[in-house]
Amino acid sequence: MCDILHLEWTATLKTPPRPILACSGCGISKPFRSSGRIRLNANGKRLDAWLIYKCIDCDGTWNRPVFERQAIRAIDPALLEAMQASAPDAVSRIEFDLQALKARASRIEESDDIDIRKKVLRCDTDWRRIAITLALPHPAGQRLDRLLSAELPLSRSRLQVLFEAGEIRVTPERKDALKRGMRDGTQITLDLRDEAERLVIGRAAMGG
Repeated sequence: MCDILHLEWTATLKTPPRPILACSGCGISKPFRSSGRIRLNANGKRLDAWLIYKCIDCDGTWNRPVFERQAIRAIDPALLEAMQASAPDAVSRIEFDLQALKARASRIEESDDIDIRKKVLRCDTDWRRIAITLALPHPAGQRLDRLLSAELPLSRSRLQVLFEAGEIRVTPERKDALKRGMRDGTQITLDLRDEAERLVIGRAAMGG
């Protein structure tokens, strides 16, 4: 059917998650931020790697293990070179790896500060449905209803009403889809009965 407005929203966290750790300098628990520097230490034919974090208020540091006792020959040469140079792309992949960070820190501060880039993939002349595909370069914990409410002229309660009425569908399907964290590849389809509301939401979805 030629009746769709299909958009891609690329959602990028502006601030990496930060571990909350006991700081010896401050004497209390504080968030630690990445210094952007990777430290390597060779032990024979094996290598340890850490990303260095610093307390937000003092010079206290924390070494976040990236890998330990890794055979040097098993490490991709390009990755090893990037880590030796603390290349921004390599550092960024580590900084935004929330699951790996959770394995090292029990408390984590996550940011809701997200940059959204909106791209029209398809716009039929007489579109009646709006499809939004999410692209997440890095995992983000923000709930889907919070994202949609921030970007569309819809309150979270209105989103829930439309979801329960079947006018909003989320793929993969779950009963609590709106309340779950955003995921790369998630598709939100809005098949709204009210034409005026549909047009307003469509303009907002495109960034207008």
